[in-house]
Amino acid sequence: MKKNILILCMLGASALTANGQTLLKGTKFTDNWSFGINGGVTTPMTHSAFWKNSRPAVGIELSKRITPVLSLGTSVMGHINTSSSKTAFDASNVELLSKFNMMNLFAGYPGTPRTFEMEAVVGVGWLHGYVNGTGDDNSWGTRLGVNFNFNIGKEKAWAISLKPSLVYDMEGDFNRHKSRFNANNARVELLAGIVYYIKGSSGRHHATLVKEYNQTEVDNLNTSVNRLRDQLLDSRKQTEEAIGRAGMLQKQLAECQSKKPVIETVIEKAKTLESIVTFRQGSSKVDVSQLPNVERIASYMNRHPESKVVIKGYSSPEGSIEVNERIACARAESVKSILMKKYRIAASRITAEGQGIGDMFSEPDWNRVCICTLQENK
Repeated sequence: MKKNILILCMLGASALTANGQTLLKGTKFTDNWSFGINGGVTTPMTHSAFWKNSRPAVGIELSKRITPVLSLGTSVMGHINTSSSKTAFDASNVELLSKFNMMNLFAGYPGTPRTFEMEAVVGVGWLHGYVNGTGDDNSWGTRLGVNFNFNIGKEKAWAISLKPSLVYDMEGDFNRHKSRFNANNARVELLAGIVYYIKGSSGRHHATLVKEYNQTEVDNLNTSVNRLRDQLLDSRKQTEEAIGRAGMLQKQLAECQSKKPVIETVIEKAKTLESIVTFRQGSSKVDVSQLPNVERIASYMNRHPESKVVIKGYSSPEGSIEVNERIACARAESVKSILMKKYRIAASRITAEGQGIGDMFSEPDWNRVCICTLQENK
């Protein structure tokens, strides 16, 4: 039995050293405390009927988890008197406990308690017997037991425990010159308890695992942060420049819209006018910057109800012929749609035609256009 105690002490030492290699969050003195209430029965291990001679036992327990494997605590147990004695409790046991989490010892701590865990318990305490009058009995005892813990709740803040154990009276009369760890000096305790794990400084009820960074990783993270800051500054600068360009374009657009059209003079002389609307690559949407060119056509047609317009859409040579023909037609229809919907020009006065790939200009990109030709009936 002495060998068994020595082995448990060695387990405690290994628990302190092995788990010291893992970086835990929430390991202050005020962290990882728990409070429990226990209740059950106790009965002599030998020379008596087990259940017939059992009597109730109740107690409280306060523990602190030092590492994920080792916990230290204290408990107070009282045995309820079932004899003719006038005392409500005829025996008590005040103990210091060491508890070893076997799951974490052999399988490692996953960062949060498992739903089911098993602990080996070793304790030493003061046994006190209450009698009528003077002459109470005092001795010291040891506890060997196992806790079966069922952790419940989303944060595992509560546990329901089953706690079978043996309590040895180390000053018992039986075999005084032999081992005190003898069944004749032992009592069996079968307890059940509920434990609450107090919330710690990390906001959790248990210690959590955190990654330990070396200096190289920290330097790399700092470099990444500085690079992201530079990118953010560049993005802000580009945004400010874009806002400035947008303001300038708005100003130019306002100036264009406020200008009086000069189309009428040309029409009176040549009776025709061409207006060019340009497009982005692969797009048939008329940009805001091109709306003044469309409005010139609409203004003239509103002043000259007899006039008509022919809109011919073109595309640049990128892509397949079918796609380019479709885009050219869509561009002509887009200009026609604006004239009809925005400026209320009758559809009978507008002819929209897709001409496919254009070759009017030397630069291919310049051929992404619609050429609007005004015609006036004499």
